[in-house]
Amino acid sequence: MNKDRDFQQIKKEIREWIRLDYIVPKDIPDIELYMDQVTNFMDAHLYHNKRGEEDKTLTKTMINNYTKNKILPPPEKKRYGKEHIIILIYIYYLKNVISITDIQKLLYPMTERFFNKSEDSTEEKSMSDIYESIYELEKAEYFNIESSTARAEELTEKLFPMEEDAYLHRMALIYLLGYDIYSKKRLIEKLIDEMPDPEEMNEKEKKSVKDKKDKKAQKDKMRLGDRKRNN
Repeated sequence: MNKDRDFQQIKKEIREWIRLDYIVPKDIPDIELYMDQVTNFMDAHLYHNKRGEEDKTLTKTMINNYTKNKILPPPEKKRYGKEHIIILIYIYYLKNVISITDIQKLLYPMTERFFNKSEDSTEEKSMSDIYESIYELEKAEYFNIESSTARAEELTEKLFPMEEDAYLHRMALIYLLGYDIYSKKRLIEKLIDEMPDPEEMNEKEKKSVKDKKDKKAQKDKMRLGDRKRNN
């Protein structure tokens, strides 16, 4: 068996190891769901991502905590819409990588700009549009992850062949993958650290609203003065 064939075989094995369930954009329901329906939907679509049978994909307590921490907007009359589901999908993947505080900071602009976007909004994209675009990026990135993981396995096999020492082989592979994850996690944290805090964004929004009101009041005052002079 040549080296190219070895690598292809490794990639095939890696593909089985890292295969995950995902939620296709068109599968997200357009109707509003109650909390039990939300947890059932997430569990049905992401069931195979669980490490053990006892693990939970999403629970009522988790949803309530996300709302309490202002990551997930509250439901309307105890019902969750399509945009709620999209945010929960983001949280599901991010919570295993970054802290809840970082998730809040990352998703705050998303909910402020796109959640229940009003008809007079200047935003051209909807949350559904954004999710579909990110989903397509993830599909493309999957093959990059598959190849880089297979390369790590190939390097490990050269240094510590599985047949000679299974423990050293697995330990070295885990270390290589861990180093890769740690490096990317540090980059993610740096990018989030450079984003403004939600409190700062609120202050800017309040100032913007105040400035608009002041300008309107000034214009109204000038109009009133013009009327008096004309009379």
